[in-house]
Amino acid sequence: MRLQHAVGARSYVFRDLRELLAKASPARSGDALAGLAASSDEERIAAKLVLADLPLTRFLDEALIPYEDDEVTRLIVDTHDAQAYAPVRSLTVGAFRDWLMSDLASTDVLTALAPGITPEMAAAVSKLMRNQDLILAARKCSVVTRFRNTLGLRGRLAVRLQPNHPTDDPKGIAASILDGLMYGAGDACIGINPVTDEPAKLAALWRLLDELIRRFEIPTQSCVLAHVTRQIDAINNGVPLDLVFQSIAGTEATNRSFGIDLRLLREAQAAAQSLKRGTVGSNVMYFETGQGSALSADAHHGVDQQTCEARAYAVARAFQPLLVNTVVGFIGPEYLFDGRQIIRAGLEDHFCGKLLGLPMGVDVCYTNHAEADQNDMDTLLTLLGSAGVNYVMGVPGADDIMLSYQSTSFHDALYLRELLGLQRAPEFAAWLHRVGITDDAGRLATTRAAALPQLTAFAEGASI
Repeated sequence: MRLQHAVGARSYVFRDLRELLAKASPARSGDALAGLAASSDEERIAAKLVLADLPLTRFLDEALIPYEDDEVTRLIVDTHDAQAYAPVRSLTVGAFRDWLMSDLASTDVLTALAPGITPEMAAAVSKLMRNQDLILAARKCSVVTRFRNTLGLRGRLAVRLQPNHPTDDPKGIAASILDGLMYGAGDACIGINPVTDEPAKLAALWRLLDELIRRFEIPTQSCVLAHVTRQIDAINNGVPLDLVFQSIAGTEATNRSFGIDLRLLREAQAAAQSLKRGTVGSNVMYFETGQGSALSADAHHGVDQQTCEARAYAVARAFQPLLVNTVVGFIGPEYLFDGRQIIRAGLEDHFCGKLLGLPMGVDVCYTNHAEADQNDMDTLLTLLGSAGVNYVMGVPGADDIMLSYQSTSFHDALYLRELLGLQRAPEFAAWLHRVGITDDAGRLATTRAAALPQLTAFAEGASI
């Protein structure tokens, strides 16, 4: 069935849903690189008008990537909850946008709806929304997860403490952890991106984090962001591992380029859950995503990068993760050219993830060759805080010296909490107060923390 719309004397025709969604997307360099973007603002508006009148059910009748060719498509189709979808079944994409903005779309209603929304529906409606719409609708969504603490509660903002080091030096890593803890960061997790892929060195990093958390009874969870196969091997070898991490994407072919498939992720989840290391919950998976990954792997099937990104959230949703975050500006300006595109993509990703029922965080970041700066990141961070983002990154000085990109600092999280009155995860907040890092109001204590000498001694003695 042809999709078309006339603008003045000109008629625009869109061959299928893939082309329609791509042409309706806000301008971004990745879609232009793939040859998918609208050729003009007029064509983009025509696509949006057609999309607004399209019934949501069309996305159940027409797969963007054939069912028989892609296991992510099969996952989306086979797990769709028709009963949950029923309240919006009669709506068009445009009417769905209006409904999301209405008082009918309460937190409880959106929570119940999430299993009935497909990634393509979420991506489609996001293309009709202004930034303020994405913020308001996402803020209505609440997704709570648990392992050693409780994440995603209203009025809370968590931070992944990211103590990366270019040589995996244990003292450097431990010093960054100490720095982050003294600024009240680390409730989402303490997560290291390792340089090495050697099992023995990875195991030493896991043991370093485990010793820290056990010795000081910190109610948080650790993660070493190695490939999932390394993590399965570590579990089988008795290494103390909390969360299983993996980068994921929205097509089978892209995931295959990462060396994974759904079967492997299921194996990893079962292995991690078998350890029973969580104290308040059993959400054990941590996923990262990013717009442009399918295009960079030449595995997008002609689907625009934001819709591919939303499809990655279907993969994440199948595993009840503790944490999911888009690394929004990390892949580079070939995919998100400047601060404006990065800001828009961050809001889109957060909204789509929350609408699909995920505990979304965002790595508010950019690479040094993008047309962006830290002021752009301040803007996105503030908007995401207003939108109810579950967590952000805490990187010393906002400059990751191992991954060589710019993110958000421990100070940035303090700014956002002060601005919006946000607290930390409750169990972690209680620990910070108990050891003297924060005062009765949850602010950093002005006196020397009682735990500082012991933490400093641990950092100085760290080794692998």
